[in-house]
Amino acid sequence: MTKSDLIEKVSERVGSLTRKQTEIVVETVFDSIKESLVKGEKIEIRGFGNFKPKSRKPRRARNPKTGDKVDVPEKRVLHFKVGKALREAMNPK
Repeated sequence: MTKSDLIEKVSERVGSLTRKQTEIVVETVFDSIKESLVKGEKIEIRGFGNFKPKSRKPRRARNPKTGDKVDVPEKRVLHFKVGKALREAMNPK
């Protein structure tokens, strides 16, 4: 599903908003989530999951093509932990 598909689905389901208004709402939600993650804050969406920024320490790795050792600098990555409701929906009993 693309962002455009999501906007279309939300617009259909809500009904009282135009596609453009729905696009503004979806963009605002994504921008708010992005801003919080950049600040280092955890995002919790009950029933869906948690997004949490984490830091990876610098490390020494190997270039698989040449076999040379390379230094990988520290970087921030995003960790997602699936929520219980979504996990159960994905794997029904």
